[in-house]
Amino acid sequence: MAKSKKKRRNLWTEEEVKLIKRLFPRGKAREIVKRTGRTLATVRQKAYSMGIKTREKRLWSAKEVKLLKKLYATENTQILAEKLGRPLESVKQIAYLHGLRKKNSPIPWSKKEDALLKKLYPKQDLSDIADQLDRSVLAIAGRAHKLGISEPKRIWTKKEINTLKKLYPIKTAEEIANKLGRSVQATRLRIVKLGLRKRSYRGKM
Repeated sequence: MAKSKKKRRNLWTEEEVKLIKRLFPRGKAREIVKRTGRTLATVRQKAYSMGIKTREKRLWSAKEVKLLKKLYATENTQILAEKLGRPLESVKQIAYLHGLRKKNSPIPWSKKEDALLKKLYPKQDLSDIADQLDRSVLAIAGRAHKLGISEPKRIWTKKEINTLKKLYPIKTAEEIANKLGRSVQATRLRIVKLGLRKRSYRGKM
């Protein structure tokens, strides 16, 4: 019986929904709390789920920021916003201001890195640039493409790939690039994608 009453209590009545629509946009969330007996977080969560915004300016408390820092890396942002009773965009903004990132998310590129990449890309090999920027070769190639400084895309033929596989164990990337008429950067990137490795030779007995 008690569980049934509790379940019914969690459901929002038409009157409560009307109160939210009428009062929440005017910054009167606490008045809704008084009239419905619900918590402030619950009222805000319901309003935001209905797409209703408020003029109320509400500062983040130290407790909220602490919870955000604890959960942001692994928690779904929308679910976290509902837990905090905050708009999704507000949660994203505070997370950004505190330098929070999702677990395993790529590190954003800085303006300084972009500038250095533009300076180095036409002149140096991808592996050298990757070492200087402390990023992977694939990350360098992808960023160069996004910035529009990479070479026009040219499809690799089966013949070229077979030649690359044949020569890589015994030739340098530069030599193979010259043989295929491709840039060293493009050749190195294809080597990485194919997962090619140099042969290891043992000394003769």
